[in-house]
Amino acid sequence: MTVQVRRQALVLRSAAQVFDVIEAAEFYPQFLPWCAGATILQRDDQVVVARLTVAWHKVRFSFVTRNPKRRPEWMAIGLEEGPFRQFAGTWQLTPLAESGCRVDFSLAYEFNASVLDPLAGPMFRRSIDHLVDAFVGRTEQLHPQAPLTSPPEKPP
Repeated sequence: MTVQVRRQALVLRSAAQVFDVIEAAEFYPQFLPWCAGATILQRDDQVVVARLTVAWHKVRFSFVTRNPKRRPEWMAIGLEEGPFRQFAGTWQLTPLAESGCRVDFSLAYEFNASVLDPLAGPMFRRSIDHLVDAFVGRTEQLHPQAPLTSPPEKPP
């Protein structure tokens, strides 16, 4: 069964800041609890190819994605190898102001093995449901916003 995920978020960080966190797969193990490893296999201005290792309790598997990109507004997600029958999606980042953007994430996936889906399916669905929140949180951690200041008081 194909699982479809669509998430949106309004973020008080620039599209470039959010994009750079999404594109930097080698750092996923630092903030995605299910990601046990990430290796960049290829990176240039048009594409990033990465191998991700998922580990959750006794479930462990790896997959490779080939992701065409246009920094800072778009990245496609495509499966190159792994235990999925289908795995395709997009990140769309729309600047809203100098320091804000809208994040649109979509992903359709289906596990290839009937044995893997009952084991990994619930964990993977939960992880994907919170993926946008994880990337937004990481962006906010890496790029703290200056505190808002009050306008100076007028003398009496």
